[in-house]
Amino acid sequence: MNEWMSLALQQAELAAAAGEIPVGAVLVQGDTLICAAHNQREATHDPTAHAELICLREGARLLGDWRLRNCTLYVTLEPCPMCAGAMVMSQLGQCIFGAADERQGCCGSVYDLPGDPHLHGVTRWQGGVMEAECRALLQSFFRSRRE
Repeated sequence: MNEWMSLALQQAELAAAAGEIPVGAVLVQGDTLICAAHNQREATHDPTAHAELICLREGARLLGDWRLRNCTLYVTLEPCPMCAGAMVMSQLGQCIFGAADERQGCCGSVYDLPGDPHLHGVTRWQGGVMEAECRALLQSFFRSRRE
């Protein structure tokens, strides 16, 4: 688990170096890395260019199926409503995230979108994996922007 989150953190560091909010994600099927991505909203001027959505899109393309039931998404920050909704719509098997997002997180913090029985969600989630490292990168990024 930490191996995949470490790769997601490397992606988040690439985002930070590019001036993006440092969120990284990797999509895994079993023991196989499918793809990796980081936030690209600033570079693409696309409000949907979150690391999670980029990974889900690319993973579906590479696997040839929009259903990602047998995949796990590792992401450094708890998914927002848009990304949690995409996880449900892709039938993602599992999401593992690092830092909770008390302002916009929709895997337990603000709302549990994947767990909403009305959506017939199948995505399980777990937070807190390498949380300190993920949170430190975010805090460092925002501290440097305020200075």
